[in-house]
Amino acid sequence: MWLESLRIRGLRCLAEVDVALEPGVTVFAGANGAGKTSLLEAAFLLSHARSFRSGAKEALLQRGADGLSVFAELRHADGQAHRIGLGRQGSRWEARIDGAPASLSELVGECAVVCFEPGSHALIAGGAEERRRYLDWGVFHVEHGFMLAWRRYQRALKQRNSLLRAATPAPDAQFLPWEAELASAAALIDQQRELYLGALRPYLAGSMAALLPELGLVELRYRRGWADGAELAEVLALQRGRDLARGHTTQGSHRADWSIAFEHAPLREHLSRGQEKLTALACVLAQASLYAERRGEWPVVCLDDLASELDKAHQAAVVAQLRAVGAQVLVTGTEVPDALQGDSTQVFHVEQGRLNPLL
Repeated sequence: MWLESLRIRGLRCLAEVDVALEPGVTVFAGANGAGKTSLLEAAFLLSHARSFRSGAKEALLQRGADGLSVFAELRHADGQAHRIGLGRQGSRWEARIDGAPASLSELVGECAVVCFEPGSHALIAGGAEERRRYLDWGVFHVEHGFMLAWRRYQRALKQRNSLLRAATPAPDAQFLPWEAELASAAALIDQQRELYLGALRPYLAGSMAALLPELGLVELRYRRGWADGAELAEVLALQRGRDLARGHTTQGSHRADWSIAFEHAPLREHLSRGQEKLTALACVLAQASLYAERRGEWPVVCLDDLASELDKAHQAAVVAQLRAVGAQVLVTGTEVPDALQGDSTQVFHVEQGRLNPLL
């Protein structure tokens, strides 16, 4: 799939941007603070309904603006085209597909964007929440029924946590239906996460072998969020007293995590910052490859500040791989990376939130 055009209003320093995009590689070059990353952020919003940058949601809004919007014309590999959009007034997000109101999950299901950016090393070195987001976005796109199970789980989790925080202790009988619902939904979530990671492993092994061959074979480890071999409903009943003291549910699918271990670097602490970045990039490319295999088209690939994140050899290798599979690639940098000079690359100069085509 590829974005044929992108229209942005009120996103950070981008007051008003309309840009036509080509299916191949596009570079947005300019000084730091010019708005380059915000262009990739706009594409990412359409696919995730959130930013890849940390910080308050209010920071997305341009100073003085009362709302923001991102619209795109999206074309799939089978030739189908759709107009998609995401807007926010106040704290409420609203999505549209072909002019009609849509749910955020429908929007995310229509548009797929993966991104490698300076904060991506958190996928390896950061907390579990970022890794769960990565995992669940991938599961959502390839496993039917995941979103329904996830919504059921979140609703039951919210209700159980409300009982745990009640001023007057709730009787056990009030916990039982929500704990049963949590266990039922968690079983499906866990099964689909396991299936997804199983499918991801060979793609991850291939990406790691290309980017970090010196680390040897790679192993992907998954922890579901409660003890192996135990029934979650029983665990929740046993943990109820502890959870009451803490005011929240301490075990379940919302506590799941995964990690990567290498033959020659079995612990995360054995990796340098550069190796963490390359490992995160391998995860992004593996997820994109699996999506392409299951869905018959590559997602849009964003590479933020490519030249400063990767050395020239790795830049060239990644760009060559993405060109070979025909993916649309959006790249930012203070200048056009060496790996993209002299090729058929669309280039825009970005200055103070405005775009000017160069090539």
